[in-house]
Amino acid sequence: MIERPSLTIGIEEEYQIIDPETRELRAYITDLLEGDKLIMIEREVMPELHQSMVELGTPVCHTVDQAREELIKQRQFIINLANSQGVEILAASTHPFSRWLDQPVTPYPRYLGVLEEMQMLARRLLIFGMHVHIGVEDRAFAIDTMNVVRYFLPHILALSTSSPFWMGRRTGLKSYRANIFEDFPRSGIQDIYRTEGDYDNLVQTLVNTGCIPDASKIWWDVRPHHKYPTLEFRVCDICTRVDEAIAIAALFQAIVLWLWKLRRRNITFRVYRRELIEENRWRAMRYGLDGKMIDFGKSAEVPTRQLIRELLSLVSEEFEELGTTQYVTTIESMLMHGTSADRQLRVYDETNGDLKAVVDHLIVETKEGL
Repeated sequence: MIERPSLTIGIEEEYQIIDPETRELRAYITDLLEGDKLIMIEREVMPELHQSMVELGTPVCHTVDQAREELIKQRQFIINLANSQGVEILAASTHPFSRWLDQPVTPYPRYLGVLEEMQMLARRLLIFGMHVHIGVEDRAFAIDTMNVVRYFLPHILALSTSSPFWMGRRTGLKSYRANIFEDFPRSGIQDIYRTEGDYDNLVQTLVNTGCIPDASKIWWDVRPHHKYPTLEFRVCDICTRVDEAIAIAALFQAIVLWLWKLRRRNITFRVYRRELIEENRWRAMRYGLDGKMIDFGKSAEVPTRQLIRELLSLVSEEFEELGTTQYVTTIESMLMHGTSADRQLRVYDETNGDLKAVVDHLIVETKEGL
């Protein structure tokens, strides 16, 4: 029998650097950093492909409460650092009106290499995400969990949506980030890998044929991390409010524990075809919480909110066991009042389409709860 996974939590967030005068993205990361990274006050500040983006990650956390404390410290740190330099920080997966054409790439070799490889796709990748790592030490179980958990990824994408605008336009999608990233190879919903060896064979084939240098260049919505003993969930938009980010991390942790308990009893949740899951992923991108998804067990359309509540019910014992039930309340509030994308759209409508007002709203909301 496999040992229970540690279920540790790590959260990486990619933030926008904003000029407070123009509310545009500001190419400023090289002013914040010396070399290609900087350790300051126990925080690792990492550049990203575009100079208007900064990435930070929490340390490994053993509880959701600790992750919340660390994420708050992380946001406080980067906001204070940015404010001391006369710029602002914003958490949303696209900027409401800045143009990717105007954004310089960070002039470090690894990013110039990505630019050379991906060309226009890399320049257009002006999107900001949140990655959640859950500690899973048994690699065979990690692969099995990756197969099963794909079904729930659209549900969680719908909860995280924060990118309804692109280059000054209302896109009609709640997560335009997910659409942009789909252009990258080895992204989106992955196929089914029946064994650890099946997955390793894929990676080795890609390495042997010069497609990738290593598994770090596989960018699926969920993947076993190439270096750490974690499952990395990459499907989400970045949440503007810190407590919504933590609630989603708590949900990922509860799902992994639930699947481990099923595995211990030698049962599992049904594994669905990628094509079916992609239908729900599209609906999550397009409508967020306001649409319907397909319950493939019933072969029926069901309101997305109802399916998310069913998911919460499935893992209610695990929330209880992990001592994280309070975060279900946050998810319920999101289901009632909407996500960051919904709130951005409300500000846009209330201000007669003032996108600068949307930026101001996002700057304030990024600081909420800190």
